[in-house]
Amino acid sequence: MRPKRFADKESSPVEKQEGRDPATVRFDDPWYDELAAGWGEHDQADAPAEAAPGSVPRQQAAPSAADIYLEVQRSPAFQEVRGRYRRFVFPAALAFLLWYLAYVVAATAVPGLMARPVAGAVNVAMVAGLGQFATTFLLTWAYARHARLRRDRAALELRWDTQEMTRGARQ
Repeated sequence: MRPKRFADKESSPVEKQEGRDPATVRFDDPWYDELAAGWGEHDQADAPAEAAPGSVPRQQAAPSAADIYLEVQRSPAFQEVRGRYRRFVFPAALAFLLWYLAYVVAATAVPGLMARPVAGAVNVAMVAGLGQFATTFLLTWAYARHARLRRDRAALELRWDTQEMTRGARQ
């Protein structure tokens, strides 16, 4: 059977069999049986070579980058940096979220309190709203200070160590 032609005179990869059910369509895909890179079976280059009897065995191949990153992630230094981060971020985020929810709940549940004047036309709601902005900037400053004093140096050392380890690693 001859394939149908398109307007640009190239043949279609889909051919319909004459005299058969319209649902019977054959798709000619030249890549159908090929594996995508990195999927399925390993390349022969990755397979370990069999050592000949009586020969000197080769050294083990360099570890892969993934193995190195997993090793770094399991290291006590990484766990310490991660712990310092969590010990600051989780309580700070929780405190800020509670402060924000308290503001929203107070604004909806006790509007009389929020409308109480503090000084002139400024009421409690305005002071609390400005307090939200102030705590946002305060929390940002505290986070940057904590990172600079407690984590940045250790994280930089981990980064340099990891780069040194991955320099000769397989990709």
